[in-house]
Amino acid sequence: MNRRRVALVTGSTSGIGAGIAHALAASGHDIVLNGFGEAPDIERLVDTLAATHDVQVVHEPADLANPDAAVALVHRAEHRFERVDVLVNNAGRQHVAPVQEFPPEQWDAIVALNLSAAFHTIRAVLPGMMARGFGRIVNIASVHGLVASVEKVAYVAAKHGIVGMTRVVALEQAANGITCNAVCPGFVDTPLVRAQIERVAAPTGGTIEDGARALLAGKHPSGRFVSIDEVAALVAFLASDAAASITGTALPIDGGWTAQ
Repeated sequence: MNRRRVALVTGSTSGIGAGIAHALAASGHDIVLNGFGEAPDIERLVDTLAATHDVQVVHEPADLANPDAAVALVHRAEHRFERVDVLVNNAGRQHVAPVQEFPPEQWDAIVALNLSAAFHTIRAVLPGMMARGFGRIVNIASVHGLVASVEKVAYVAAKHGIVGMTRVVALEQAANGITCNAVCPGFVDTPLVRAQIERVAAPTGGTIEDGARALLAGKHPSGRFVSIDEVAALVAFLASDAAASITGTALPIDGGWTAQ
């Protein structure tokens, strides 16, 4: 029987999710990775995590926009490791446009992956957590779960929904040894944000550095991006025994954005 705690991290083949997987593996969790990418890159990540941290690592490429696939992902993880102790809902996507020009198909796709997928994985994982009397659920929301920005209607709506769902799950499970929290990063230096930087820089012909400064201006009083390692360390803490009394929170990690 597997006795090491098991963490399922969605959207974890790159970026923030991969960083979270590293942090949880470093703290002794077996890891179920989820996400898409080039097969050699994913294989390399699996091997690196396992070898570096002496844990078991598997990869499941479920398309979480499909509710049945999201539920099946949890069940496969439970079948492989006999349990899921930590669930991190990180998978997400973005599209930018004014509301009147926002493609309905993009709305549906973003809400399906950024919000509904988390509902389906949480719903599937709770029975096992309740039976064992322990669970840690961490939803990667965004600063946009707390405040809004223009041209991000679906993303902002979905992330606000994640924060609300987090609070409901936390209240329902408060007496069962299960915590549920949302982490709300500001701008993290990932490929998703790099694409936004390029859009900001393009109209003026500025450099990537100019675009980065413009993106951070008025948002991060710190003047710097949040790092993947910072987000991952916060998630690892919330997954630990030390965080047993932290539940129902939406924790900004945003360089001061929401303090303004």
